[in-house]
Amino acid sequence: MPDKRTLRFYAENAATYASRSRGLPGERLADFLASLPPGASILELGTGGGQDAAAMLAQGFDVTPTDASPELAVEAEKLLGRPVKVMRFDELDADASYDGVWASACLLHAPVEELTDDLRRIHRALRPGGRFFASFKAGDGPGYDGLGRYYNYPSRETLLAHYRDAAGWSILDIEEHDGGGYDGQPTRWLGVMARK
Repeated sequence: MPDKRTLRFYAENAATYASRSRGLPGERLADFLASLPPGASILELGTGGGQDAAAMLAQGFDVTPTDASPELAVEAEKLLGRPVKVMRFDELDADASYDGVWASACLLHAPVEELTDDLRRIHRALRPGGRFFASFKAGDGPGYDGLGRYYNYPSRETLLAHYRDAAGWSILDIEEHDGGGYDGQPTRWLGVMARK
């Protein structure tokens, strides 16, 4: 279940957050899409303002955008011109339905005690050989940022343990890089590319 303070932040700031100037996760998104067949079916978790979904749709992929925030879903619909499903991670009940799952900077809000189960649901939603990308803010355990949003802040080792406990991934690779976030703070990012 998402953190109520975090959902409140996105409810109160949906328009500003969705319309912020933001670069796409270019190289990571390109690598993810290159690993999929043309026109592949992609579930996007945490679409936010819809920018990543728009880029995937423009390249001919069959994208199902979702977000736990009803207010952000409305903002994304404005950009995409299509419905965005309001769905929490714990509501994912698909079975072998997607070629890929894209979860850029969203599972980092999953309560740490629910993360393994969320990853298990994502694994189940993927077709055999399906690809999965997710990014997390690295840290030493759960906490809140200066804007009042909850983060699970995993270490690389903790994150690997969640993935391994969730399912048997045929490929599991974590890359680290420095960047920033909406709060303007320097951030160490963990990008995970996995294959079912």
